Amino acid sequence: MRRGVLPVVHQYGTLGTADLTALAEIALTLAGERPWAQGDVPPVNLSTGDALAFMSSSAVALAGSVHVGSELRQLLRANHAVTALSFLALGGNAEAYAATVHRARAHPGQVHRAAEIRRLLALDTRPAPGRRIQDPCGLRAFPQVQGPALESLDHLERVLDVEINARAENPLVDTDEQTVFHHGHFRTAYVATALDQVRATVHHVAALSATLLRHLAEPAMTELPLYLAEAQTGSSGVMILDYVAHDALARMHEAARPATLASAVVSRGLEDHTGFASHAARLAETTVEAFRQVLACILVVAVRALRMGAAELPDVPARAAYELAAERLPADLEDRSLTEDVYSAVNLLPRLAAI
Repeated sequence: MRRGVLPVVHQYGTLGTADLTALAEIALTLAGERPWAQGDVPPVNLSTGDALAFMSSSAVALAGSVHVGSELRQLLRANHAVTALSFLALGGNAEAYAATVHRARAHPGQVHRAAEIRRLLALDTRPAPGRRIQDPCGLRAFPQVQGPALESLDHLERVLDVEINARAENPLVDTDEQTVFHHGHFRTAYVATALDQVRATVHHVAALSATLLRHLAEPAMTELPLYLAEAQTGSSGVMILDYVAHDALARMHEAARPATLASAVVSRGLEDHTGFASHAARLAETTVEAFRQVLACILVVAVRALRMGAAELPDVPARAAYELAAERLPADLEDRSLTEDVYSAVNLLPRLAAI
């Protein structure tokens, strides 16, 4: 990678019993028998033992898992800022995030997520009564839903930390004992089941967050025009973004189905159970892409609502998120395509994650 040289890596042919076909083709590329996708290096001489060790791992599934885990963690962090801006636009009730509330049912992820919202909105020092006694779940239940997703990512990272530092090749050659052990380390149940849990919990977060689009476009919730449209008759405002987000949410729903419910019998019955970790990782890629779209749509709408509200935002950390987004997102309220707004919001998410 440091030389900018990349092999062709095919998706199909891995079942969670080591990434045999993909790794074999990468090894053949190193040996000079297949073309590189990008760049070139002199062929490497691989012995029979090298080839076995190269193939007998789940490196492709692990690489994909590490990547999607990192992407999803960044998006979940960005969602704190997106939710905080939505809270400000909707005049949310701070009671739902109170430390006293979350000590009463102290799941670690939930407690930390509530604390993060309190930090972004400075709720400990600036308690806000809110417009309603009970907010919709999109605001009120955010810590309880975001918490499990982050805990599931923590679990995935612990699993991957073991896996990427493991001696998983089959057979295991132990130089200390001068012995060869045949084993089942090629099974990827830990990775696959952890990925299944991540996709399911992140889907719940996206489904909860998407409800904010409806509330942000509703006059009874914001005291602003329907769909945040300008006053002229026939303007649709941000209505279409609800469709875009729910299309993405439908893709997340499909990707949330457990990959580990499948199995296959291969190698003439010798390998009679498979893990499908690579499939779980590919489904997680769909989750990343779709979740990014959902958050981008909410960000566009929340910033528009805050602009139209014309109220001075309190001097809290979330204000930096608003100022950053308001600088990049157009202020024009006329009926127009919002495609570029969504693209700009997607590019803003990594910066919001760092606030």
